[in-house]
Amino acid sequence: MSDAAHVPVLAHEAVAALAIRPDGVYVDGTFGRGGHSRLILQQLGPAGRLIALDRDPAAIRAGADLRDARLTLRRAAFSRLGAVLDELGVAKVDGILLDIGVSSPQLDDAARGFSFRFDAPLDMRMDPDSGVSAADWLASAEEGEICEVIREYGEERFAKSIARALVAARQKEAIRTTGQLANLIAAAVKRREPGQHPATRSFQAIRIHINRELEELKAVLPQCVDRLHPGGRLAVISFHSLEDRIVKRFLRDEAQGEQAPRRLPIPAAMLRPGRLHLVGRAQHASAAEIAANPRARSAVLRVAARVEEGISAGGAR
Repeated sequence: MSDAAHVPVLAHEAVAALAIRPDGVYVDGTFGRGGHSRLILQQLGPAGRLIALDRDPAAIRAGADLRDARLTLRRAAFSRLGAVLDELGVAKVDGILLDIGVSSPQLDDAARGFSFRFDAPLDMRMDPDSGVSAADWLASAEEGEICEVIREYGEERFAKSIARALVAARQKEAIRTTGQLANLIAAAVKRREPGQHPATRSFQAIRIHINRELEELKAVLPQCVDRLHPGGRLAVISFHSLEDRIVKRFLRDEAQGEQAPRRLPIPAAMLRPGRLHLVGRAQHASAAEIAANPRARSAVLRVAARVEEGISAGGAR
């Protein structure tokens, strides 16, 4: 599948969740190959506006073909959402869409070093012009740090054995390719999960760490709420349990508002009310979508709306 033909997971559901107004202003915080942006533009009228962000230069190059006066495409991590809107003179928007994690075009490009399906330079950076590559990190990180990353972000039970093996191997030869890394991990994993390559969890963990994906997510969510007009929608698609946990808790806390400490008689009027209300329940990809794209099986879509002034927050979990 070419980049241009790439269809993001839960695309129609996510865009429908934004409840797009033809004259509204919307943000696609993860442009990718423009799948969501194209669907949003189809629903916008001449007065509508779409602001799209992506930190991957390949995504920005792909977006050059999408010539539409209503679209403003910026190369930036979505953690800079507020700063980009300030630069563009936009105070509030009517909806924000975030599709978290690595994209299929990134995984399928051998040169990016995201996947063990190819033997390629070990990079894994979503923005190859910023930060430290996976190879450079593995060359210098302490064994304890490697173990913690693989255990926490990959939920890998053999993290300690893998970290020990990687540190021992780099004493003899630098780990510079995805093939080297995958083979070292496979040798260190004692029992394999059926149908899963033994390096799957570790590759995921290293990628999340290199790109600070969870930190980026935690940074952007409050900005989204700050920038939404009353009634504006936030739609977030996540693919990893750690990401979804962050999103779920954030939306829940913003819907509940500030809670009084137990046994302290603080009047409700003194507590910050909820700023969001939850819209429906979490959505998952259909069986047909998963059959067409197995990567969709872990996708979760959560939606919330900015509370109208004078209306209390709430909603089903």
